Amino acid sequence: MTSVRQPQQDRSRQTRRRLLEAAVECLTELGWTRTTVVVVAERAGVSRGAAQHHFPTREDLINAAVNYVSEVQLEELAEQVAALPTDGTRRRAVVEMLLNLYTGPSFRAALHLWVAASTDEPLGAVIKPLERQVGREAHRMAVSLLDVDESVPGVRETVQATLDLARGLGLANLLSDDTARRARIVAQWTSMLEAELGAATMSS
Repeated sequence: MTSVRQPQQDRSRQTRRRLLEAAVECLTELGWTRTTVVVVAERAGVSRGAAQHHFPTREDLINAAVNYVSEVQLEELAEQVAALPTDGTRRRAVVEMLLNLYTGPSFRAALHLWVAASTDEPLGAVIKPLERQVGREAHRMAVSLLDVDESVPGVRETVQATLDLARGLGLANLLSDDTARRARIVAQWTSMLEAELGAATMSS
């Protein structure tokens, strides 16, 4: 019985994941209003009945997709952290990583959700706590990776300004390929930040 049930559970999990990934893709490409259970089911390659088995309503699907986007963002962050160098170039690599946080498809999907949530109170009630959670985790990790002391005046604001700049760069990248300009800004901000944080470390 167990050997039969396990493959069924695996298939169910795989179907659910395909639906969530398809929902994120649809939110990215089609936006909030055009992302329906039918459209997502077609994109995922499953029947409408199978989709509604997992997510009976559009709201159920979108709520789950919101959670999934948050999980993906944190997973992507953890993967990038694991790949950082451990030598003297680490702080520069950390700054570059932070400034490029919001350029992937998960950010694009999250942005569609933020815009929709600004006029949809029930969706906003779901998204806002998750967004705060992701924001807190990104800030906590940035402080840890940069190896700075937030009790030093100005350090917390400098770290947060870096994350805010990263979001702005992510927004600019949505409309066109902003790679070249972003690379110049990243290089300049990294130099400025290294000097700022280095001075803060020395004075602490």
